Amino acid sequence: MALFPAFADAAKLGETPASESEGSKRELSWLANPSFCNEDALRLHQHTLEVTDLVLEKSTLQRTTFKSEPSGETDASESFQKSAKKRKKKKKQRHHKKEKRTRRDQSSSGSDSDPEDVKGDGNNGSKGAELNLEDKVSSVGSQSIWLDEVQGLTSEVFRTDKKPDPANWQYKSLYRGNIARYRRRSNFCLGIDVKKQWISWESSVAEKKQSHKRLERYFTKGGLKLLSLDGVPVCGKRQSSSPGSCTWIPVSQLDKDDVPTTSCVNPLGVYDPLTTLWLQGKGPPERDALKRPEPQENCESGNSGLMTKVEEYNRKIRENPRDVKTWMDFVSFQDELMRGPSCYSVSEGEREMRKKSLKLVLEKKLAILERAIESNPNDVDLKLARLKLCTEFWEPSAVIKEWQKLVFLHPNNPVLWQKYLLFCQSQFSTFAVLKVHSLYGKCLSTLSAVQDGSMVSHPALPGTEEAMLAIFLQQCHFLRQAGHSEKAVSLFQALIDFTFFKPDNVKDLPTRGQVEFFEPFWDSGEPRIGEKGAKGWKAWMHQQEKGGWVVINPPDEDEEDIEEEQEIKDKSLPKWQNWLHIERSREAKHWLPWRPDKTKKQTLEDCEDPERQVLFDDLGPSLIQISSPDLQFQLLCSFLQFLGVPCGCSLLPTFLYTAMDENNIFDNGQHNQAGPLTSFDLPLSGISSIGHMDSMIQGRKQVGHSKEGEELIQNFFHMMLPLFSGKENSDLSLFWLQYEISKVIQCLKTENKKKLKSQGKKSKKLAKNLLKAPENRNNLSLWQLYAYLEWLLGNTEDARKVFDMSLSMVGTAGIQNPQFCKLGLLYAELEVELLGTQEGALESRAVHILTKLAERGPYAPYSGQALSVNILKARKTYEHLLQDYLNESCCTSNQEQISSSSPLVGLVGCYTLFQYLTLGIDSAVLIYKQVYEKLKGHGRLGSQDFTTALEAVTLMHASLLRYHMKMNVYPLNPLREVLLGALKLYPSNQPLWRAYIQVQSKTHNASKARRFVDGVTRTTKSLEPWLFAIRAEQMRKMLVESVQRVATGDVYATIPETGLTNRIRALFERAIETENGAHCPLLWRLYLYFMVSLGNKEKSKGLFFRALQNCPWTKVLYMDAIEYFPDELQEMVDLMTEKELRVRVPIEELELLLED
Repeated sequence: MALFPAFADAAKLGETPASESEGSKRELSWLANPSFCNEDALRLHQHTLEVTDLVLEKSTLQRTTFKSEPSGETDASESFQKSAKKRKKKKKQRHHKKEKRTRRDQSSSGSDSDPEDVKGDGNNGSKGAELNLEDKVSSVGSQSIWLDEVQGLTSEVFRTDKKPDPANWQYKSLYRGNIARYRRRSNFCLGIDVKKQWISWESSVAEKKQSHKRLERYFTKGGLKLLSLDGVPVCGKRQSSSPGSCTWIPVSQLDKDDVPTTSCVNPLGVYDPLTTLWLQGKGPPERDALKRPEPQENCESGNSGLMTKVEEYNRKIRENPRDVKTWMDFVSFQDELMRGPSCYSVSEGEREMRKKSLKLVLEKKLAILERAIESNPNDVDLKLARLKLCTEFWEPSAVIKEWQKLVFLHPNNPVLWQKYLLFCQSQFSTFAVLKVHSLYGKCLSTLSAVQDGSMVSHPALPGTEEAMLAIFLQQCHFLRQAGHSEKAVSLFQALIDFTFFKPDNVKDLPTRGQVEFFEPFWDSGEPRIGEKGAKGWKAWMHQQEKGGWVVINPPDEDEEDIEEEQEIKDKSLPKWQNWLHIERSREAKHWLPWRPDKTKKQTLEDCEDPERQVLFDDLGPSLIQISSPDLQFQLLCSFLQFLGVPCGCSLLPTFLYTAMDENNIFDNGQHNQAGPLTSFDLPLSGISSIGHMDSMIQGRKQVGHSKEGEELIQNFFHMMLPLFSGKENSDLSLFWLQYEISKVIQCLKTENKKKLKSQGKKSKKLAKNLLKAPENRNNLSLWQLYAYLEWLLGNTEDARKVFDMSLSMVGTAGIQNPQFCKLGLLYAELEVELLGTQEGALESRAVHILTKLAERGPYAPYSGQALSVNILKARKTYEHLLQDYLNESCCTSNQEQISSSSPLVGLVGCYTLFQYLTLGIDSAVLIYKQVYEKLKGHGRLGSQDFTTALEAVTLMHASLLRYHMKMNVYPLNPLREVLLGALKLYPSNQPLWRAYIQVQSKTHNASKARRFVDGVTRTTKSLEPWLFAIRAEQMRKMLVESVQRVATGDVYATIPETGLTNRIRALFERAIETENGAHCPLLWRLYLYFMVSLGNKEKSKGLFFRALQNCPWTKVLYMDAIEYFPDELQEMVDLMTEKELRVRVPIEELELLLED
């Protein structure tokens, strides 16, 4: 049989020429196939064509429904023949290449067959097939016609397909292969103006490009969702081997008796059993058993830890339902439980579909707390936690009712009262100043009744008196921030008079009875604390018993009527600027309560602003008894701090951050020439004094108070100093002189020479008057401040004379006297800063001073370089004294620590400065390290006094390193390590944070500082780390902008911002989410100022209203909003009036002033 049977007869039809060789015959022999017949093949082909045409005719007859006329039958048959020929022709063209290859093979084969005969046979066959087809077409032509051959046919052109397509039920659209498509080669259209016209083409290619998703980064929404998904728990397989064998691959040992048997796969018996099973196509028997429990083990391993904790908590609670700490821990554990995989989901799909909503967590916590309260009905902490959760679900009015019930059940709990007052104070929807003020009075009167024993049902808890003082101070700062300065000052005046000038015959009465006796004195019109001629409640009561005061003709005082400054300086300024200027000026002048002056025959009707009058009904409920001398002195210090006098006492941490509202926390108040060794840090920076509501942009401009305010402070000191003796009297004198020095420093900072000259004279006069007093003549602390004042004023020689004279007054006590030690240290530090370099330090006055301090003899002024022998003796003396103090401090009891730690700070400062000047910085640093290790090693950090001592030593260490870096080349890392170690121990120390951000401003890598701040904020509730971290990032942002900014003020974005704006915003958001940060006015003011500086007005407005939701009592927030959004002046003033904040300049009065 041949490969191509159709051409098998090619060799038989023609004879081979004689010239052809035998080889060619053999080549064609493979085409021969005797069993194939040519006629049968043609007949089979014709039969196939007939069947195909009949099928087409039948379908055509079904398509056409109209009848054709007899004259058109022949035309139809002819057209049918033509279309059939066309189809054959296309079929031939389709197989043109195959036929070409066949012909090429035939021509190359060189056969002697006659091509004409072959062609003729093919033609005859085709003609016969055509005739037969014509006959059959003519028989059916009268009933069928091709539509594309008919001209002018307009009806019934389309085919009606009644056969349903099941795919239309399944898919939403037609199959894309049945829709015509074309591809546009270009996006250009002829005939349009390219510069003015264009065509938007809608192409599938553009849609595909747009729909192509970019890879998402980790900070996108999709990436954050992936981070919140549950991770796959990974656990190691349990092994029976020992823990020590896990470091290498274990090799299984075969027993000697277990000899492998021979088999077909192991004929020699050299394979172990596992290999034999592998050759047989089987696995080890243990693997099949381990395959099934693996998924279950993986599922259970992720939940086993959580399930164990849940069971442990349930067991503890069941065994001891009175354990409140376990209940609170179980509530906190719910957050961890919701973050991990569910312990109770059965299937994997259920675990993935589980929703972790916040509401679900809160509901679970609430249910747990309700169960805990059932077991502990008298525990306040559980009820407070429940109320905190209820604020997320309930309306403010409902939450306030629950608070009222809780306070009614526990009226003797001062901590509960403090939180209740803060909650009512921070609810914007129900807030009103007078309402909250009355709540403070109710709280203090209730606690006073509990303290006196009048409320028999509830005994007084420990620390009630201290908590009452804290609530009273919180009320005064609340009134100051709300603008009601007169009421706050009157509260202080009344309580100080009620405490220090109480008559003896009313001391045994309960608090309410004493208040009833105090009311006539307050309404009598007599001068009060701080006013001229004030004598106190006790003296007034004695005179009333004798028949009243005897009025002697008072000396005529030539009071100069000082014309008030014109409130509106420039009427051309915008309305909002004039309003802010008048409001701030009146706030600074009129913070004292108004009282009618009897010498001028004034009455209550003469007061222009009735809000300046304070009635006794506003004060009476808030008066409390303070019996502890320490708390009484703390009350005085708090009033002085309220007036802006720097004191050593600190505010109680319960309301420290709610009172913080001034933007001076980052500025230590130093003038430009101040050195790092003699920094004068004002305590409690960040809390504005009475009468100051300064702008965030401009800062404080005024130095001190108005004339009336300064007279009040002077009269207060003159009246209170005789009541104390000893240390309290000395401290009050120091506070007064520190206040004068702070005003001098403020003048140096503002470079106001005229004001500095007058203020210098007043301060020197005060210092000399204080030193003239008999009890202050040997007060070294006062002499130290006086010498420092002379140094600040530029009188260096006079200051040296004061220092030398005061040092010679001590005698032979020497360095063992703490005040003498501090005085000499300040003198030496000032001389070192004046020297300006370490060259010639051995010949300087500082070395002479420190050497003389260590000697037992009297102090001698500087006469020349100190002798080397005296320097060696002084070093030995310092070393022995330091060892003695450290050993004594570690062995003494807590009661003796107060006296032992005070000289330690001065001694360490003198010794380190002496070593620095004589040997170098390394020797000084070794002493600091020795002190740290000694104090920390004996665990004395818990004591408050030792904490203060260590803080002071750390500050001196940092100051010395900063000075050395300023004068010499020294690495930054030692100073950074010192500050980091100190801030971990004292995260709320503001001077340490100031030094740290100054150090960080010199570095270009902020990653370490960011990690450190993040670690500190996780371990403390203090707000200082957040504030100074924000400040550090803002300083870095300002540095970047200063590089980008040119002289015209434009910013070139050639250097990337590296996301500093977003980082600062994130820090603000995290800070206001904390418990202390949510109600800190300073934090909200900083955040609002930062958002306004970005230029986004709408977001800034939204942030302002968020701030009001948390701090609605802060008047300075409203004033900032008026400055940032001037168009909202009327709306802000109306809002302050609605919330009963103090508005001193109504809009109507402002309009009248502008018209005049």
